[in-house]
Amino acid sequence: MNHACCSRRQMIRSLMAGSIIMPAILNDLLANEGGDAASLGTRAPHFPGKAKRVIFLYMTGGVSHLDTFDPKPRLIAEGGKAMSDKPGAARLLGPGWEFKPGGKAGTPVSDLFPHLRECMDDICLIKSMRGDHNDHFQATLGMHTGSVSFARPSIGSWVSYGLGTENRNLPSFVVLAPELPYAGTQVYSSDFLPGVNAGTRVMAGAEPIPNLNRRAPSQQVQNLELNLLERFNRKHQQQHPADPALVARLKSFETAAGMQMSMPDVLDLSKETDATLGLYGLERGSTKGFAWQCLVARRLVERGVRFVELIDVGSHDNWDAHGDMATHEPLAKNVDQAIAGLLKDLKSRGMLEDTLVVWTTEFGRTPTTDGPKGRSHHSSAFSSWLAGAGVKPGMSYGETDDYGRTVTQDPVHVHDFHATILHLLGFDHEKLTFRHAGRDFRLTDVSGEVVKAILA
Repeated sequence: MNHACCSRRQMIRSLMAGSIIMPAILNDLLANEGGDAASLGTRAPHFPGKAKRVIFLYMTGGVSHLDTFDPKPRLIAEGGKAMSDKPGAARLLGPGWEFKPGGKAGTPVSDLFPHLRECMDDICLIKSMRGDHNDHFQATLGMHTGSVSFARPSIGSWVSYGLGTENRNLPSFVVLAPELPYAGTQVYSSDFLPGVNAGTRVMAGAEPIPNLNRRAPSQQVQNLELNLLERFNRKHQQQHPADPALVARLKSFETAAGMQMSMPDVLDLSKETDATLGLYGLERGSTKGFAWQCLVARRLVERGVRFVELIDVGSHDNWDAHGDMATHEPLAKNVDQAIAGLLKDLKSRGMLEDTLVVWTTEFGRTPTTDGPKGRSHHSSAFSSWLAGAGVKPGMSYGETDDYGRTVTQDPVHVHDFHATILHLLGFDHEKLTFRHAGRDFRLTDVSGEVVKAILA
């Protein structure tokens, strides 16, 4: 390392004392990984997509399909019975909530989601989802990256890489998460994709993003500091004109500075009407709960953010109901009205036409007990849904057996789910690739089919 580079690094670290540079951006600048400056601009998909952006709603821990979207009369009738005559055989557990038809389509939804039930005419419910792993970490990784065994770029990073950004002052991929789920930051990592495509995590509170609020004495001082930093970077670029990573990192700093101007406005909900806040179930001034996340998500996509992921809770006290299914109730209450409000709000603004809303979890739950009143992990069959741009509304797709244990009709693997999401955005999932370690990688690995039957 030469003295010029050392001086440059020392200068950057000294500027850090003023906290004008976000830590994630600083780390990216000092890293040796590659980059792609083009990923920061707007990029065209392979063909015109119905969706321009995605709001990805992720429920941590494994939501029971049997207690929410996939009613089984036989399971209800035989609840409490043993699966076989063998000693110690598992016993069937009926759902703890009543199912009622929702919307004109009459799609059954349990009383866990009374508000969402009103929106079923705008939703395409997939009841035949299946994954590759029954453990939380691997299944969470699979739902986000397509791989249950190795760290790979997240779906949000792939979308960011493919579409670029519409707003240079905001990241193209934002994660609204009060706590980290299983697999931690890997769920929004860009891995071998350019660092600018990683998700930016936002949390409610006084400092939703580290160093978002300017700490320099004045705007004038901050401008002087940034101009000095730019001079060092430009000088370094002249000495290394063939380094695309440096160009990408320079743009990252521009985005960081732009976020200090734009993100506070996004997070300021004071101008939202009482009617809008009431739609989401959000008290004025509150930054708690999924309602705040949903409303901020709408404000982000309004301003050009391509992919917004909402994670409801972390790796503790989540939907993983081994001992008692009753723990689903407060978790459902946290998200039900907020999600319904988001769908209604997007629709009233004409945004649902080109915004894809995705709801999913890592796997479902077993029809038999695990603990006195709980269910175990079940990746062989579970439910997810899509709403908005390019999706047939008011329909159910796929079926499971009488106990909700196996898929019996129209299976949808996680790779198929991802391929369909990318298709709605205008991508051929087999062609959205990135060269790494001598081979072309993609979100769907080496499989995946677009579920054409659910496309409008």
